[in-house]
Amino acid sequence: MLGTSARLLRLLTLFQSRPIWAGPELTQRLEVTARTLRRDVDRLRSLGYPVHSTSGPAGGYQLGAGAALPPLMLDNHEALAVAVALHQTAGADGSGVAEAGQRALAKLDQVLPGRVRKRLGALRAALVRVPTPAAPSVELGVVDALAAACAEHRVVQFGYRDHQARITRRTVEPHRLVLVERRWYLAAWDRARLDWRTFRVDRVAAPVELGTGFVPRAAPEDDVAGYVMRSTSWRSHPHQARVLFHAPAAALRAKIPPAYGTITAVGARRCRLETGGSSLDGIAVWLAVTGFPFQVESPPALAQQVRVLGARLSRAGRAGSS
Repeated sequence: MLGTSARLLRLLTLFQSRPIWAGPELTQRLEVTARTLRRDVDRLRSLGYPVHSTSGPAGGYQLGAGAALPPLMLDNHEALAVAVALHQTAGADGSGVAEAGQRALAKLDQVLPGRVRKRLGALRAALVRVPTPAAPSVELGVVDALAAACAEHRVVQFGYRDHQARITRRTVEPHRLVLVERRWYLAAWDRARLDWRTFRVDRVAAPVELGTGFVPRAAPEDDVAGYVMRSTSWRSHPHQARVLFHAPAAALRAKIPPAYGTITAVGARRCRLETGGSSLDGIAVWLAVTGFPFQVESPPALAQQVRVLGARLSRAGRAGSS
């Protein structure tokens, strides 16, 4: 039999694990009588925890939302999972999300049981993080405001910076936030342009001003994530290219994500890539690092850029061997 204090903590843990509990289930879990369970529920209520009870076949006990925040009860595996997730977030980039994750991880480290802290330390020591390009920095307050506007169907106004650093004032009806490879996007109806638009959240300037409510429009497509992926894919870049690779289509698809280009088989051992980028120099570099032989079909300026890059790499190789 648990003591009263331990039993109350155990009861809170059970309440947090699922929305509703039948009385007989709780008495069995806590190994107490129905009378003791009712007394424990009354004690929690007196401490400020809003425990609701309903009768009938579908009735039971439920912990509601209230002013008093109950202590968060995590078992060892749950605590380790939360710590690992925060560790990944804290190392992602220098954004507000990462900074908040670092603070939360520091607090969690202080209260983790010794055994869990030891296991987390072993995981950190064994883990090798492969460096990846830093994700664009987003402000946590901007993400929070946009998420609230999506949920409450409220018009928002914000300053938006385009790829040339020009800032315009936008008024939109937000639909969804979409996270694509650690980059945040907002799918929204632009009132000035009378069309759906995709906004990079790292280019949204605070403050985000919430306005009046609106009646939600039909989504631009059934798959909002797919819409954002397509609207931010290679087709949206200023430079387009077509390249013939002397390699099977499957081999090239293993190297190039779908968002980076469209690959079409041309026979068994050749394929064509249609792609785009913010600069021809950038396209030339990542074409080279695929490791497959290729020839540029268009534009001619990219073919020239590839020749320039090849000459530059050749000179670097000769200098290294001298």
